[in-house]
Amino acid sequence: MTNAIIMASGLGTRMRPLTEKIPKPLIKVNNIPMIETVINGLLSKNINNIYVVVGYLGFQFNYLCEKYKNVSLIQNPDYEKVNNISSIYYAKNELKMADCFICEADLFIPDITVFNYDLHCSCYFGKMIEGYSSDWVFELSDNGYITRVGKGGNNCYNMVGISYFTKKDACILSEVIKKTYNTAGYENLFWDDVVNNNLDKLKLKINPVKKSQIIEIDTVEELETIRKNIKCR
Repeated sequence: MTNAIIMASGLGTRMRPLTEKIPKPLIKVNNIPMIETVINGLLSKNINNIYVVVGYLGFQFNYLCEKYKNVSLIQNPDYEKVNNISSIYYAKNELKMADCFICEADLFIPDITVFNYDLHCSCYFGKMIEGYSSDWVFELSDNGYITRVGKGGNNCYNMVGISYFTKKDACILSEVIKKTYNTAGYENLFWDDVVNNNLDKLKLKINPVKKSQIIEIDTVEELETIRKNIKCR
């Protein structure tokens, strides 16, 4: 059994004014909302249950439960005042029920075969970037396990918004998220910070993907560039 959690509660401030009336994951690329490219990819993997964590304009996601029979919504009441650790906190019980994908909702996935890997251990999906990257990156040990999850690094795999946890590691993550919530400074934490602080308990590797398989769109300019490139094909 494998489940998935999709984080869709953010304000999408970097894509204003588009996100003043619509949540970022529901913005369309190639005539399909970004979140549905994630859902369709997960369904190609025969995921049992997909939990979408919503907050900002959350009611606009209601149609997903009618369109996809195994999709349900989880409310994140803290989305305005707490970073994305809040999304995993409110899905902590669902997280520990089975092997689990954790996905960002604001990804455009033109190649759903990115989910078709036969995964045997917990991992982050990552794309290799040569030279320096200021984005979220992973540092690895000689035997391939992640030793750091954080911003900035040279010749590293970069985070692409998809990860996978075995049930054993998902249970550990659920507990450390629960313990971290409401501690000093938790409001500013990304859930990946909690992973980084518990790498002695969590054994994670990298599942390499191609740059073209997962496209992250953070700004209106990036969105327009992607739309133009699709039209030119």
